[in-house]
Parts: sequence; C-alpha cells; structure tokens
Amino acid sequence: MKQTSGIDELPGELLMWVLIFSELLVFGAGLLAFMAVRLTDPSGFAEAQSALYRTGAAMNTAVLVTSGFLAAKGLEYRRKDRRGQARLSLVAAAALGCVFLIVKGAEYAGKAAQGISYETHPFFMFYYLLTGFHAAHVVAGVLVLLLVAWRDETGNIEAGAQFWHMVDLIWVLLFPVVYLLG
Repeated sequence: MKQTSGIDELPGELLMWVLIFSELLVFGAGLLAFMAVRLTDPSGFAEAQSALYRTGAAMNTAVLVTSGFLAAKGLEYRRKDRRGQARLSLVAAAALGCVFLIVKGAEYAGKAAQGISYETHPFFMFYYLLTGFHAAHVVAGVLVLLLVAWRDETGNIEAGAQFWHMVDLIWVLLFPVVYLLG
C-alpha cells in the first residue's frame, strides 16, 4: 500500500496552491501592519472607520460568498458532465464579482466626494491599499472565471475556482478587520 503525503492529496494544481499561499501571506502582512499601526492611534482609526459604508461591505460579503458557491457548483456540474449548467454557474459567479466591483466603486466614489483619500489618515491608506489590492484580484478572478467558463475542462475550472475561493477568503478576512474591528 502506497503512502501519500499531504501535497499529493491537495486538489488542483500545486502552482495554484503556491500562488494562493503567497497571496495569503501578502494580505496577511498587510493586515498585520494595519493592526500594528492601529495600536498607535486607536481613536483615530475608530473615527476614520466610522466613515465606511458597512452595509455595502456586508452586502459585498454576501455577494462574494454566493459567487464562491456558484464557482463550486460550476466545478461540480462539470464533473457530472453538465457543461451548460457549469458554464452558467461560472458566468453567474463572474457577474457577482462585477456586482462586488460596482459596490466597491460606489464606496470609493463616496469617499472621494467626501474628500477622503489615502492621505486623509493612515487608516485610509491601509483601507485603499488592502481593499484596492483585493479589488484587483476580483477583476483578475472575474476574467479567470469567464475564461474557464469558455475553456471548460475540469482542471481549468478547478484552478479557476481555487483562485476565486482565495479571493473570497481574503475578503472574509478583510471585512471584519477593516470594517468592524473596534
């Protein structure tokens, strides 16, 4: 009987896991820096944080989690050779990614209208850096989902869903730290 190591049992491609791990390290470092700087000015960070649109961020959390579910369903459908449903699920997941970007764009526009920029307070420097970098990953993820919906081999969809779940996970970490941590 052959023993397998943990790496052999990982679903998907090893290089995708390397990318996911490295991206989680980058975002983790950003969140740690955010929390460390927050310790130097807790009242200033709390006041700046109160200017955020928490309802929109909570809505975006639901949007991304639902999108992640649809990406997983797309993979499940493809494994069952239900290509039409797989493609529809992946396109719907990508569409929800676009909804996320629209809500995030409206939030950024609202901050700009209030005169809030990355220079307003260190909180907003981290806010724009972390959420903007995440939004860039959402854009990439939407493109990946659309690409794997078109090139719908199971391995492609699995890799695309892995990336999309990383994008979800990062938001699930960013949302409470940036928007709710008091």
